[in-house]
Amino acid sequence: MRGGSFLIEARSPEEIFTPEDLTDQHRLVAQTAEEFVTRELMPRSKEIEDKKPGLLRELLQKAAEVGLCATDVPERYGGLNLDKISSILVSEKMARNGSWASTIGAQSGIGILPIALFGTEAQKQKYVPKLARAEWVGAYALSEATSGSDALHCQTRATLSPDGQHYILNGSKMWITNGGIADVYIVFAKVNGEHFTAFIVERGYPGVSVGAEEHKMGIRGSSTTPVNLDNVLVPVENVLGEVGKGHRIAFNILNFGRLKLGAGCVGASKYLISEAARWAKERQAFGRRIADFGLIKEKLGEMVARTYAAESISYRTAGLINQALETSHSDGSATSDNIMAILQEYAIECSILKVIGTETLHYVADEAVQIYGGYGFSSDYEIEKAFRDQRVNRIFEGTNEINRLLMVEMLMKQATKGELAVWPAAQKLLEALLNPPAAPVQDEQPLGDVAALVEGLKKTTLMVAGSAAQKYLTKLSEEEEVVGAISNLLMEVYATETVLLRGQKMILRNGEPAAAAEVAATRISAYEGADRAEMEARRCLARIADGDALRVQLSALRRFLRRTPADLIELKRKLTDRVLQLNRYPFG
Repeated sequence: MRGGSFLIEARSPEEIFTPEDLTDQHRLVAQTAEEFVTRELMPRSKEIEDKKPGLLRELLQKAAEVGLCATDVPERYGGLNLDKISSILVSEKMARNGSWASTIGAQSGIGILPIALFGTEAQKQKYVPKLARAEWVGAYALSEATSGSDALHCQTRATLSPDGQHYILNGSKMWITNGGIADVYIVFAKVNGEHFTAFIVERGYPGVSVGAEEHKMGIRGSSTTPVNLDNVLVPVENVLGEVGKGHRIAFNILNFGRLKLGAGCVGASKYLISEAARWAKERQAFGRRIADFGLIKEKLGEMVARTYAAESISYRTAGLINQALETSHSDGSATSDNIMAILQEYAIECSILKVIGTETLHYVADEAVQIYGGYGFSSDYEIEKAFRDQRVNRIFEGTNEINRLLMVEMLMKQATKGELAVWPAAQKLLEALLNPPAAPVQDEQPLGDVAALVEGLKKTTLMVAGSAAQKYLTKLSEEEEVVGAISNLLMEVYATETVLLRGQKMILRNGEPAAAAEVAATRISAYEGADRAEMEARRCLARIADGDALRVQLSALRRFLRRTPADLIELKRKLTDRVLQLNRYPFG
């Protein structure tokens, strides 16, 4: 399955991985991670927030003892080399504390994987085992004061020494996670001011200095500092990858980071749903528990439905990557080039997961504070900290705005190269608008109403994207509001199809009565997604067309997304009742 092909190709339930497909091995990994969080992490939550000296290193080493810092590292370098499903399971579990999630995420991901994937054999042997054991702490130094999202505009310079033995690095990096506790930094600089390149820089090198800890809104327990480089002599053998090819490392590592960040947001959302439900059952108002009030039920139901969609996307995307790795290299011998090619193949899906995951957690955290009321605004409760901690996720791993632009840019690039038949499908659709077919009959398959909406969402996205491409041609990227609307439509397609396929799989396995909660979550996601998509499409079409052309497209839009409103109030009540019965997020 090609990345992005979900827009133009139909899938069946058996083709996607869902949480219900987890194996005993996956559950064992999840249990190990859960036990670590319960035993080692949560009892020390306040100490983490207060930045107790040495605590983060201590916890990283304890996590490393049970393999949690090296899930994606090859066994020959001290890792576990687990599949990507196991990897996102660990990310889910670690996310209960935002500061810790940031710390271990940097260590196990962007701190170690650049060397594990792109390093020479000597570099891997020297650095990766120590990072896997958390004997050394790693950090990723890409951002600068003047180049956050625009990473290639970095000002840090590298110049080859006269004897050809070292590169001399000068510059400053900003907002470096684990900056204050790291022993090894992956630093990006421009050789001779032109060639964007990655370097392995040890903290002990003369000229490396770490600035003061940032005073942050959230994730206060994590270390975030500037890293300054003043005539630092870096051995030429510490160039990571090739000179001038640093962008391959930077951008592909970010794809993997988006996968794991999205999964972490799912885990944090599940935790907050459980905490909000517990509070709603205990808190009394007007002689009743607040969980019995309709507006509270609606909040909890919406929190669950959004998390269900994000969770479904997380496992579908990890499953796609996992399947591609296993298909191409069943013996586990995939090279860094193989792995990066597969991550790049599914870069659109990773960006979608990152955006939907982070925005879902933002919504869930906000409504959890609202359910707690005044107590949710008090620093005596974990909910207040969770709300502050989650805010940075929409900035991490490329801002959500950048990711929206990227997913459309990548789709257009694949279409232009002929790797995806997007333009033929869009052209065929646009030509058919003048002779519209009869309205489609609802499919008799399980969740046929949602299947019809998925088909309508795909047509809507093709119509809008095709019309925009026809009008703006190569200048489409300058119409960022239009590109943003297309990306929102693309996300609705992926999310709605994914929950549909998961719901159908559960119905086929267990029967519709047993899958009532999945069906409710699916319909909520689909009908609310259609509402959002219709609004985005109208806004976008009004920019692209006018007069008769606009009227034709708006008529087509109504036909594509024709639907009888579902009783979302009742569906959310059913989901909430299930949460209150189980005292937790009700799926998986």
